[in-house]
Amino acid sequence: MGVLSEADVQRFIHEGFVRLDDAFPRALAQEVQRFLWPLTGARADDPATWTQPVVRLGEYATDPIRQAANTPRLHAAFDELVGAGRWQRRMSLGTFPVRFPSPLPPGDDGWHVDASFEPPGAATFFDWRVNVASRGRALLMLFLFSDVGEHDAPTRLRVGSHRDVARILEPHGDAGLSFMELATRLASTEGAPEALATGDAGTVYLCHPFVVHAAQPHRGQRPRFMAQPPLFPSGEFHVERASEPGAPVEQAIRLALDRG
Repeated sequence: MGVLSEADVQRFIHEGFVRLDDAFPRALAQEVQRFLWPLTGARADDPATWTQPVVRLGEYATDPIRQAANTPRLHAAFDELVGAGRWQRRMSLGTFPVRFPSPLPPGDDGWHVDASFEPPGAATFFDWRVNVASRGRALLMLFLFSDVGEHDAPTRLRVGSHRDVARILEPHGDAGLSFMELATRLASTEGAPEALATGDAGTVYLCHPFVVHAAQPHRGQRPRFMAQPPLFPSGEFHVERASEPGAPVEQAIRLALDRG
């Protein structure tokens, strides 16, 4: 038996994400926090030093981070959603947006879809692109390294929005749309129910790469530590109609495009 039930897999296909509790040990989350705190420029025991609403930390490949990214439980879930042998092992977890309780706006809380591949001549990440076959990204993942309640700036997720995004991207073929172009075309997702990525440290949300999501201000008491890396595919996804059902990440796109 896998770590995901059939109901979990269907939830991923139709709603766009699944929450995996105890994806990595709480002790690893605490080790990662201890490593990151000095890098924030603030002190864990002195809220007076928490002067910025968000501090973005770079990409690190410490042993605790690598271990958190590569538990058997996570690997099994990747196999179930993306397909065995169709994803790449992560040695790091991208950047860490550390959010602090603050009355100030974070300045990065717009609704968006993460871009996944760099086109020739790209000047910034805003020029990166997304296409209907999700080139370069198998999953969006939200790794919680602290306990996250509803007031602790949990990531907001538009339930089922990945289906709308697939339909937005389809006419643009392999070239897809840039991060900014797609961000201006998300009006059709505005009525979607909203979910919050809450959970205990060690929780990971495994999201379809097309899920529309956003940050939000922190109105809680303790800083929130999270990583939001992609899972990279080892090859291309196939979203055309096929005799094989494909992995759930492909099935979701096919169903949205009526290519099931």
